[in-house]
Amino acid sequence: MGGALHFVLNGEPVEVAGVDPRTTLLHWLRARGLTGAKEACGEGECGACAVVSVVPGRDGGSRYVAQNACLLLLPEADGAEIWTVEGFGRAGALHPVQQAIVAAHGSQCGYCTPGFVAALFAHHYAAHRPAPEQALAGNLCRCTGYRALREVAAGLPAPAAGDPFAARLRAPAPAARALHYEAAGARFDRPGSLAGALELRARHPEAVLLAGGTDLVAELNQRGSAPRHLISLGAVAELRACAGRGGTVTIGAGATWREIEERFAGRVPLFAQLLPRFASPLVRERATLGGNLMTASPVGDGAVALLALDAEAELASPHGSRRVPLHEFFAGYRRTVVGPGEILAAVHVPAAPPSLARFHKVTKRELDDIACVSAAIALWLDGGTVTRARLAFGGVAPTPARALAAEQALVGRRLDAASLAACQAAVAAAFRPISDVRASAAYRSALLGSLLARTWAEASP
Repeated sequence: MGGALHFVLNGEPVEVAGVDPRTTLLHWLRARGLTGAKEACGEGECGACAVVSVVPGRDGGSRYVAQNACLLLLPEADGAEIWTVEGFGRAGALHPVQQAIVAAHGSQCGYCTPGFVAALFAHHYAAHRPAPEQALAGNLCRCTGYRALREVAAGLPAPAAGDPFAARLRAPAPAARALHYEAAGARFDRPGSLAGALELRARHPEAVLLAGGTDLVAELNQRGSAPRHLISLGAVAELRACAGRGGTVTIGAGATWREIEERFAGRVPLFAQLLPRFASPLVRERATLGGNLMTASPVGDGAVALLALDAEAELASPHGSRRVPLHEFFAGYRRTVVGPGEILAAVHVPAAPPSLARFHKVTKRELDDIACVSAAIALWLDGGTVTRARLAFGGVAPTPARALAAEQALVGRRLDAASLAACQAAVAAAFRPISDVRASAAYRSALLGSLLARTWAEASP
């Protein structure tokens, strides 16, 4: 055994030693007797396991965020400040959020209630509250009691004067720190710098990198087995650096989608359309840009949008860094060109916006779902004539991919019926979708043509 974990739970310091580092925070909480957070989907889709963390806010302060405890490995809590539903009340009294739910009869079977309380707690203290539907997104009520919960979200007053939870937000949030922890024959490392991460990667090539964990930990929950050595990138500040200069927007691979949403939704074409459809607010608080790309999923939302924007991936190694155009980044199903000693460090996006940019995602439900087909279309026009085109698709090939021949065929043409027909034919020839649980091959093929037609229609004056 090596080291111990230290964090603040419901206002009290906690020390943990001897617990398998592959244990989720949810399982540890429930074993400790804090059973408000429930185990349900194990994939971050229902919110029954939601807890609240204190994370950095603007101007040196903090903010509360609801996160899925089922997707957070226990060592990732080291140094953190976490609250569960059991800690919200004071002196035997319910928290205002809890009291509002009681008054509105917002709890039926009660299974989902602690998760909704966590989400609404974060909403209550948010500096800029989103719409009620967004505040509740990612939390599933199996009794369909959404009306009352939506009314609670819409009617919450501002925090009262002297509220200790509100006062806490004026102080800085705890920062992720370097960690080495071993227990139960497994090892967890969290280096504090990119150099340290690269050194660990070189010395332990068998280790699995963890960046956010919303895909990896969900997989571990379903599979029931886990790697013996995990290297978390959560404390590497260099991987979270973002900047816009020299005609390029640089987004660190460790930036969460919540951070990307806050900083770039209005600056990077397609992101404003993509982000509301990307998972749930709870997942976006932990999911990272790098994790989304490195999973190399055929339906990765971020990959499809970034392909259409001519993004480049920056790969760091002990010998320096190199850039790879994103359309050359995916080597096959769930595979990338990242070498054994390399780490995805950042993504560079040209800032010059296309004249027309559309992101389409076809799913069985509108929000918080995996696409059966997605499309990102970026067109640069001069007087109505296409000078450059980027057409990227997900769900129709082993990797997210561009329709290169169709792009070339569009150059020099106007967006009329003839160019649409030619583009649809070229795209249909480029992909051979398969049938699976989300959609049939025929349906996917039909969607390719219809999404192009929708874009042409939207571009018409």
